[in-house]
Amino acid sequence: MKTALAVGMLVVATASVDEIDARVAEARGLLGQDKPAAALERLAGLDLGDPRVGLVTGVAHYHAGDAVKAVEALTPLVNRFPEGSLERREAVQVLGLANVIAGRLAEALPLLEETRLWAADNLELNQILGNAYIQTQKPDKARGCFAQAFGVPGDSAAAHLLAAQMMVRVEQENLAEAELRQAIQKDPRLPQAHFLLGQIALFRGRLEEAIELTRQEIALNPGNASAWSQLGDAQVRRQAWDEAAGALQRSIWINPYYSAPYILLGRTYMKKGQPGTAESMLRRAVEYDPNNKAAHYLLGQVLQQLGRAEEASKELEIAARLQGQPGR
Repeated sequence: MKTALAVGMLVVATASVDEIDARVAEARGLLGQDKPAAALERLAGLDLGDPRVGLVTGVAHYHAGDAVKAVEALTPLVNRFPEGSLERREAVQVLGLANVIAGRLAEALPLLEETRLWAADNLELNQILGNAYIQTQKPDKARGCFAQAFGVPGDSAAAHLLAAQMMVRVEQENLAEAELRQAIQKDPRLPQAHFLLGQIALFRGRLEEAIELTRQEIALNPGNASAWSQLGDAQVRRQAWDEAAGALQRSIWINPYYSAPYILLGRTYMKKGQPGTAESMLRRAVEYDPNNKAAHYLLGQVLQQLGRAEEASKELEIAARLQGQPGR
């Protein structure tokens, strides 16, 4: 009896293992078809404590856009897989990425660093890890990631510039400024470095410094339309209307399809008492960027000056409608 019972129990256990393997394999297939919700349905009811189930469940939650549930599923499992195994690599990588999305950078960093040991040339990983280093105030490590991603030496002026550009994007201007000054120290003729330093100075209201730095950029690259536009912006803020108009006109000559200098020229010509010319500039701005609220608002003001109340009202209504839209 005992022997028969043992055999019977063994048959049931083996069937259960086979069923788990089959459902996990089906879930993997569904993930390969970009169907994470269907994969989760196939795994429903299985024991998450089983590493096979927990791993695929965590991966499915990650691909379904639920980073928190991915973290919950994967965190207990990572150290249950052997070092160097494909399962551990997958768990570590996905858990690291899920922690980034969930805003848990301190938890994400060691996992992403472990992933980088075997995926050092992965562009996306270097970008994500570099940004995580920026957010956690580790500029040297961030620079190393971006240097790897862009194929430049880690201690080069180019690496400092690339790191600074990424820092500006995530509004870490203090870190960016330090990187840019090191870049210029290593290569005073490096394009874009003076421009970005001028941009930071302009953002902080240091107008004379912004003008000087932007002029240095223009001296290195007189064909930089963005630098001419930035110089014009600084002159507008100084209310130096003639100097602003000259810089902005040069920007448009180089790149006539960018709305910002047209908007600034519209303001400039309004202040110079030339509403007709201002209208022309602002209509061009609206043509290139129809959803720019500043362009519509200034155009409405110009049309009011010109006594065209009905047209002015339409433009101001558009500006008001755009006011509530994100990024506008």
